[in-house]
Amino acid sequence: MKSLQSRSTRTPRPRRGMPLRLAVLGLALSLATGVAGAQVFGAPDPDFNGSVRAASAVVLPGTQAEIAGSGFAPGQSITLLRGETVLNARPYVADAEGAFKATLDIPADAVAGRHPVVVRVANPDAAAVFDLKISKDVPLSGQDRFDAAAEPLVPGLYQVAYSAASDALFVTSAVGRPPVTRSELVKVDPQSLEIVARITPAQIPGHDDQRVFAVYGVGVDDANGNVWVTNTREDTVAVYRQSDLSLVRQYDVGAAAHARDVIVDPGTGRVYASAFGDNTLAAFDARTLEQLPDVVIESGVRGGTFNAMSLALDGRGKLYTVSMTTNEAAVIDTATGTVDRVFRLPGASAASGAAVDTETGRLFVASQGSDNLLIVDIASGDVLHDVYVGAGALNVSFDPVSKLAYVPNRGAGTITVVNGDGQIVANLEGGTFPNHTFADGRGHVYAVNKARGSDDPQGDHIRRITPKAR
Repeated sequence: MKSLQSRSTRTPRPRRGMPLRLAVLGLALSLATGVAGAQVFGAPDPDFNGSVRAASAVVLPGTQAEIAGSGFAPGQSITLLRGETVLNARPYVADAEGAFKATLDIPADAVAGRHPVVVRVANPDAAAVFDLKISKDVPLSGQDRFDAAAEPLVPGLYQVAYSAASDALFVTSAVGRPPVTRSELVKVDPQSLEIVARITPAQIPGHDDQRVFAVYGVGVDDANGNVWVTNTREDTVAVYRQSDLSLVRQYDVGAAAHARDVIVDPGTGRVYASAFGDNTLAAFDARTLEQLPDVVIESGVRGGTFNAMSLALDGRGKLYTVSMTTNEAAVIDTATGTVDRVFRLPGASAASGAAVDTETGRLFVASQGSDNLLIVDIASGDVLHDVYVGAGALNVSFDPVSKLAYVPNRGAGTITVVNGDGQIVANLEGGTFPNHTFADGRGHVYAVNKARGSDDPQGDHIRRITPKAR
């Protein structure tokens, strides 16, 4: 007598008159059911909300990556797969809070890029996909070609801007997530890097938790003696006096949705703030402080929304910005406040930083997702150079004196210096989480970085970087 198992796994033989396709279907169903009769299509998780992310600031080949998961049902088991390869031999199990933490060994031959990892979940069943970004290590180099000075400043540094009229730096800072109660606008001497004035923004009316109009982006208006800041968490902007940091105007909540950068165009007397999460730039009159009609930027990507990040002026009536969600660049005519054109940025992923070389007509684009700097011919939109600079390339500034671009790489902790030919001139120490750079137009570049915690000795510094005479 043949065993039950051998009978159950034998290919069904078509009975007389049975169509061949029904026999094939029977085979497929027997395979789907499994040898032991396991239920493949059991009840799925109807409320699945699990997600997985890389908790490490940077993931390099040959290292261990910290992985964190949340939103799972307690007791669910989680298996990660890259292609057909299982990454964790033993499934992770969600704790009572529906979370887990683990480490993954990253092979030494792993290729840099964004890798889709399948999250296979059981008890009950579900699935998801997350991107695991693997970066390349770019070693430090060229330190002997630059003079650098650094000083600790205040917690939570975000951006820096230089005023030629005041010969001063203005730096924004904000600590933590909402409600943010600790934030400062700081005026700094560019030679000594010491604080000469500071102010904490006003508290937000209608709240009893001491939250303030925390400041993030910063831009200077030398014609009117003001400094503009973005209150990103409150969807608005504010204006302070350069001389004593007194408040000139605090705009109402909602004036600029999730405002990131702010820039003042001295040629037209207009101010622009990038409203991330919306396809607009908020616009203002620098003299009267009147809010002007928004600049609407339509994406060329089907179904996409242009989400503006950094802003850059060329001094010839054009404003440039890039979209993190659609990886496009936009050119705006500042005389009319209208969009000239929008073009794609091949090779960019999560584009965020923008700077322009007016003399050569080139746009520099830093992208967090692809860790690179694109050098783009503005007239044609062609990518002239694609330079890998380091993990988390966040922003970029261009120094017209040295003709060099400076890229703060937040994950790598470096500031990469690139020339117009796409060559890395230097890769400098940037402290913990370099966040922003600003060229003063006189051959100096200033940089600020954030901290890993309150006791981080390399965190929350301001740097001055100057090429040595050769």
